[in-house]
Amino acid sequence: MVRVTRDGDGHAPVRSVDVARLAQVSQKTVSRVFNDEQYVSDEVRSRVLAAADRLGYRLNNAARVLASGRTRSIGVVTLGTAMYGPASLLMGIERAVRDAGYTLRVATTAEGDPGGVAGAVESLLDQGVDGIVASEPIDEGTGSVRVDVPVLVLGAPPVFSAPRVVTAGVDAALLAQVATKHLLDLGHQTVHHVAGPQQWFSARDRLDGWRTALRAHGCREPTVVEGDWTAESGYAAGRELAGIGDVSAVFAANDDMAIGLIRALLEAGLRVPEDVSVVGFDDIPLAAYVTPPLTTVRQPFDAVAREGLKLLVHAIEQPDAPAGSATEPPVELLVRRSTAPPRGAARTE
Repeated sequence: MVRVTRDGDGHAPVRSVDVARLAQVSQKTVSRVFNDEQYVSDEVRSRVLAAADRLGYRLNNAARVLASGRTRSIGVVTLGTAMYGPASLLMGIERAVRDAGYTLRVATTAEGDPGGVAGAVESLLDQGVDGIVASEPIDEGTGSVRVDVPVLVLGAPPVFSAPRVVTAGVDAALLAQVATKHLLDLGHQTVHHVAGPQQWFSARDRLDGWRTALRAHGCREPTVVEGDWTAESGYAAGRELAGIGDVSAVFAANDDMAIGLIRALLEAGLRVPEDVSVVGFDDIPLAAYVTPPLTTVRQPFDAVAREGLKLLVHAIEQPDAPAGSATEPPVELLVRRSTAPPRGAARTE
């Protein structure tokens, strides 16, 4: 039974039976309304809520947990970092969880800690979450983790054994193909790549997408330069590429490295895009305001979080129903001023 209390006014607590009497419905109907269950008409729901408001009825969440067996909380395992991608995805998850009527519990892991995922999951399960979101971007070689609640895996191979595992995420390899193809379509003979650290699943996906695009066009595959996502590593990559001499186009695995890369190219006397075209990845807020404004592909963090949470909540609330599937977010290539045809090629709009 759902229990309620009146704010401290010295009177006896208002009970669900009081709301039922005023709304002229059964006590079970009151419980259904406040547990947001189906099979309650809009007219009856409105009548119950109006009666509750008139009486000062306040839902006791602890009692609802006892009645439903659920805490209406969702845990998320995420890397403890302020980097744009993981932080933006976490913000999207938080909004989606709140919009779904759940509360969010966060457990962070540290890069290089192979036991971090298992420990984070254990702490969330101890808190009694109804489901878990695994937003863990790094391959730490973690073995299979067993949980007894549904799990949503975002952007990584699932390593969870659970009653139901659902997946969602952006196709990073496809976005990388689009970025690379843009440069090839401009007329560049090949595209160099500044990759992210290869223990990150997303860096591997972007590397694979770059290779796929080159092979589809029959282009030479240059040696990959690996960075660490920072502008500093992009700057170091730019100094290295500037010394090669035949570089006309570069796809960087994130915008920060692309911005550092452009700085190094300019210091080496190379103009962007007249001498070297550069494409980034993410569309960070700064990308549109650097010089030149950066051509990049946008990651739809909010859409991924929203679609993924829809699947997870479905698995939590309807465990016996068939699993749904996430809608693929659109691919957005933002063409700005850091890309152009190679020198000597005819310019096209």
